[in-house]
Amino acid sequence: MTPTSKFQLTNLSTGKTSELEAYSPTVGSDVLNIAPLQKDLGLFTYDPGFMSTAACESKITYIDGDRGILLYRGYPIEQLAEKSSFLEVSYLLIYGELPTKLQLDAFQNSIMRHTMINESLLRFYNGFHYDAHPMAQVSAVIASMAAFYHDSLDIHNARHREIFAHRIIAKIPTIAAAAYKHILGQPFIYPKNDLPYCANLLNMFFAVPCEQYRLEPIAVQALDLLLILHADHEQNASTSTVRLAGSTGTNPYAAISAGVAALWGPAHGGANEAVLSMLEEIGTVDNIPKFLARVKDKQDNTRLMGFGHRVYKNFDPRAKIIREMCHRVLSELGRADNPLLELALKLEEIALHDEYFVSRKLYPNVDFYSGIIYSALNIPRYMFTVMFAIARTAGWVAHWQEMIGDPAMKIGRPRQLYTGPTERTYVDIGKR
Repeated sequence: MTPTSKFQLTNLSTGKTSELEAYSPTVGSDVLNIAPLQKDLGLFTYDPGFMSTAACESKITYIDGDRGILLYRGYPIEQLAEKSSFLEVSYLLIYGELPTKLQLDAFQNSIMRHTMINESLLRFYNGFHYDAHPMAQVSAVIASMAAFYHDSLDIHNARHREIFAHRIIAKIPTIAAAAYKHILGQPFIYPKNDLPYCANLLNMFFAVPCEQYRLEPIAVQALDLLLILHADHEQNASTSTVRLAGSTGTNPYAAISAGVAALWGPAHGGANEAVLSMLEEIGTVDNIPKFLARVKDKQDNTRLMGFGHRVYKNFDPRAKIIREMCHRVLSELGRADNPLLELALKLEEIALHDEYFVSRKLYPNVDFYSGIIYSALNIPRYMFTVMFAIARTAGWVAHWQEMIGDPAMKIGRPRQLYTGPTERTYVDIGKR
């Protein structure tokens, strides 16, 4: 990278100076290289939550939160949602360009023919308690994959990296479905190579051996759209976790497993689940005004879940896309008369016209609508975060591959502001 400007920083206590170089991205804010600070001035930066720190260079995803823009490899999410498919988006994230027809056919064929998991790996599920959280199961099984595919774990081998990428994207729906069936106590349903990615996923979730499962086209279409919208979101907590774990040189399955664990946190992957919990708390349409009054009360800790976004300060572009699909799903599947979903739509209508929320730009985000759609598809709430993980795996893989191929990659080693005791002398236990 070539610096676009330079800044000189002086430590007023010592008089020492350091010259810091700034770099300009293709879009977005300039970045100041603070690496010389410790060497030149003996200083570290202090940035809780890394809100002002760029930990890496990336060419994958760009977000402009103020303008409500989300780009995958430069392509607006609106265009991809309208014209693409999840597997095509996965190819784009991993390889950097949209595939030709031949490339996409080959990629889809590779994914759909590697969906089965080793029978020994499948038996792992018998070791989990029947009500074990599915994210615990998915994280553990993904980490265990390194014990089954150790013949292609050389992270410096481009072909091995590609095999891993195809393998994990192919198998994570199967891993997720097995966790779901284990919780239900139902027989595991094997994947079918003749079914598209999302249709295969739904079939593994809901089919049973005693009768034929009928796939609803709108359900397949809605799920594919949700996976596209959740495929990547720049340097979020789980993606940063994958990069940090991967920076040690660990095998990629361990890195992805770490990402699943990070996503499990309710502050990250559990937002759509929180929306349904909020709706249950409200109870009925008649209680909405009372609930919104509590939200507006500064002395009350009640939060309106699924509205507003930490990154998007205006509106979530994904929410605008998924809103229409949400209404289509409820209409075509005949779920609009479900009391909880009816309540959600009424809450949406009121909040979109309430001056308090409009003035604060607290618009419904993607989590608000995705929770409603998953519920309409009969996917239970405890599986919501698993669905998120299936989608985000494509982004995690792309970031892991980019990091491994970056010549500037170093093992992650954040610094700290130490505020503990200074050096002190050990006191024998009898004298304390």
